Amino acid sequence: MYNIEFLKRAGSVEEAIALLIENPGARLISGGTDVLIKLRHGNTDFSSLIDINGLPELRYIKKDRDGNILIGSGTVFTDLIESELIRAEIPILKDAAQSVGGPQIRNVATIGGNLCNGVTSADSGPGLFVLNALLTLRGKDGEREVSMPDFYLGPGRVDLKPGEVLTGIKIPAKEYNRFFGYYFKYAMRQAMDIATIGCGVSLKVENDRIADFRISYGVAGPVPIRCPETEKAVLGSDISPGFLEKLSAAVEADVNPRTSWRASKEFRINLIKELSKRAAVKALNRAGEEIK
Repeated sequence: MYNIEFLKRAGSVEEAIALLIENPGARLISGGTDVLIKLRHGNTDFSSLIDINGLPELRYIKKDRDGNILIGSGTVFTDLIESELIRAEIPILKDAAQSVGGPQIRNVATIGGNLCNGVTSADSGPGLFVLNALLTLRGKDGEREVSMPDFYLGPGRVDLKPGEVLTGIKIPAKEYNRFFGYYFKYAMRQAMDIATIGCGVSLKVENDRIADFRISYGVAGPVPIRCPETEKAVLGSDISPGFLEKLSAAVEADVNPRTSWRASKEFRINLIKELSKRAAVKALNRAGEEIK
């Protein structure tokens, strides 16, 4: 049974904002793959819902005239997998989308919902972190942009003010042009499972050396995280096995995962080190490089 006390369908983002203001405590629902589970488990915080599923103004993937890639928050993961733009320019998001649930989930779950859930295991998180994505939030006073690190406030908490809706995601052109990335997810099952560790890497190669490097993890902390000290440590490295060993050693000092019923801290650290190397090799392969 779902204990829904209030459910109202919004015909537009502006109507959704108005309904949120009129009904303090109400939550948005789109694909419902997270919200309905919370309701099924008796979470009364989600008993008042405003439905924004299928709004055309929230479901798009496009490039603007400045070369920025724009993704609507209502875009489902199947859209990301099938998008030629995503495949050609930022396939790391295709990697992430393919790792979400199964086909039925990917057909209805939205990237916006995946982020607004505020969980560290969100598969879209690491890829968007290393792409330095910006999130567009709209409320009664207009729009504002926030970065991925600023959006995550803590476990299950994000920077959505009362009456605000996450409407879109922007990947600036300078953050993906000439970058190559990969997302690697480790879970106990091959499909339909939450990540034990998720790792996203984005890099740029110039003159056979690492000219820029970004690495992010899910489930390595209470929210998705970047590893700034690791990124500094590997800059300028040549494309060799030494680069991978330097990467693996540096990342261990940059993270502090916890033990949970899913995995021990020690196991997660081993995964963090191994996935850093695997994701980096895959990203290098996409750049046309091989470890020599």
